Amino acid sequence: MSNTIFLVGGGKGGVGKSLMSMALLDFLHTMGRRPFLVETDTSVPDVFKSYGDAIGGEPVNLDEREGWIDLVNLVESRRESTFVINTGARNQTGISNFGRTLSKALPELDRALVVFWMIDRKRESLELLADFREAIPEAEVHVVRNMYLGAEKKFELYNGSNMKAEIESRGGRSLNLPELADRVTDAMNKSRLTIERALGELSLGDRMELERWRDDCKAMLSEVARG
Repeated sequence: MSNTIFLVGGGKGGVGKSLMSMALLDFLHTMGRRPFLVETDTSVPDVFKSYGDAIGGEPVNLDEREGWIDLVNLVESRRESTFVINTGARNQTGISNFGRTLSKALPELDRALVVFWMIDRKRESLELLADFREAIPEAEVHVVRNMYLGAEKKFELYNGSNMKAEIESRGGRSLNLPELADRVTDAMNKSRLTIERALGELSLGDRMELERWRDDCKAMLSEVARG
């Protein structure tokens, strides 16, 4: 999967897209996969501010057709990179309207598109996922339950849904993003720290919590993002 494009989506705010993107960037970096960040949440580019200089990245506006053209050209120009696209909540309309620009380019780019779709416990998460899959049917989709929002069993709408059965019948996985203590995420966001930097700068207790979370994320991502 050295040529994989990873997209972290969810179609709404507060489901954990930024934290998932950071976990994925950290995992790929430690695996020597040369990650490159595409930040599409241009109004609140938290991930880009933390990781843009550390690993390389560019902001791209996927609300407009031109942004999708720029994205395809960027991927073509950086064949050595593994792309991570961090989407914003408002990008759902752009995905529905213009996402085919990327999906039609995948064969020529010789890339697979792997999606981590973040959900909360509300029905809207599943409805937005259905819209995404209709817009970009070529994507390999994994659904990620954010444990900050409750234990796995509390995601009842997804756990008992036809969507879950269909995702898994196509090779997708139902994953859990581990919960990370608020004090750690707050400290990282305040100082714009990457996970690697935070492990060298935070207090000992906070570092131990972050290491625990990082190990759990690595175990989760090793199932679907190895290459």
